[in-house]
Amino acid sequence: MTTNTPPTPMPPCGGPGRPLGRDRGRLGWWLAWWHADRGSVAVEVTLAAPFLVMLLVFVAVLIHRGVDARLRLDDAAHQAARAASIQRTSAAATAAAQATASAALSSAGVSCSSLAVDAATGGMQPGGTVSVTLTCTVDFGDALLLGVPGQKSLSATAIEPIDTWRAVTVSTVGGGS
Repeated sequence: MTTNTPPTPMPPCGGPGRPLGRDRGRLGWWLAWWHADRGSVAVEVTLAAPFLVMLLVFVAVLIHRGVDARLRLDDAAHQAARAASIQRTSAAATAAAQATASAALSSAGVSCSSLAVDAATGGMQPGGTVSVTLTCTVDFGDALLLGVPGQKSLSATAIEPIDTWRAVTVSTVGGGS
């Protein structure tokens, strides 16, 4: 005996319990869209690019600040050594080096939280050299509007010759002729 029973329906292509795309309804469409990868890289780049550019600018400003301070410190050391080399006494050379270094750094816009000037005059003998070493602690707190904590100690040394033919006061002992 045969009965007229309808055949058992086959499961949809999506597998058991997963309807076809057009039968998914609103929630199914949303899930399918969420799991699709089309356009995801463009969205990620669009969201990440401004932050990466800000980070790049931030780092570039800090690097520029350090390089600029080092160059200006080298120039100030050179000016201080030159000012010391044209003096006649060691005390005058040391004072000239300190005054010139302070003036050169302030006119260049470098603000040191501490500045040390070490002048090695070697007795100020003609043909000798004067060596000036500047040590400046630079504060990076005013580098950006955001404020960057930290300080860096920079140093520069410059050596200048003392003129070989400069006049030297010679004192004679015994009142020679």
